[in-house]
Amino acid sequence: MSTLSAAILLFLVIDPVGNIPVFLSLLAPLDPRRARTVIVRELLIALAVLILFLLAGRYLLQILYVTEPALSIAGGIILFLIALKMIFADVQEIFGKAPEGEPFVVPLAIPLIAGPSAMATVLLLMARQPERWPSWLLAIIGAWLASGVILYFAPSVGRLLGQRGVAASQRLFGMLLTTIAVQMFLTGIRQFFSLD
Repeated sequence: MSTLSAAILLFLVIDPVGNIPVFLSLLAPLDPRRARTVIVRELLIALAVLILFLLAGRYLLQILYVTEPALSIAGGIILFLIALKMIFADVQEIFGKAPEGEPFVVPLAIPLIAGPSAMATVLLLMARQPERWPSWLLAIIGAWLASGVILYFAPSVGRLLGQRGVAASQRLFGMLLTTIAVQMFLTGIRQFFSLD
């Protein structure tokens, strides 16, 4: 997988356009300036989490004795479930109810930006080709920057696309993720049988 392909995959997994309605609803009570500050803070926390998973994730996998095929199959299943929810569920139901007050770490940074599927994707990239960690780091930063710009300007993007446009883009991202998830699952199964 190329760096660009990995960045696009992570961008689709993060799904910034689909997250716009959740961000808008959670940040609605805040002053617009404060809301932008919160967005930047949560984006930085999410980036730190993804980089942590990139650098330390393989050691965690070794401690837990998780093989690459198992990770690929599990990542595909998680990605598939999130993709199905993106296609069929209301965006506010995807990650459950948010806590009251100003959001901190949960649910904006985790799981909306650095969710289970993004973490699993990063772990999978490192498990397959750990020597390419600089490329994966670049992919994470690229996907994070693109997502960050969209989420920073969420109010403007939300108004531009409208409610139907946001819902349609969320479903489109969900369909793309479904095919990627199935491919990850099939790759894991093929790797498992080639090990025996």
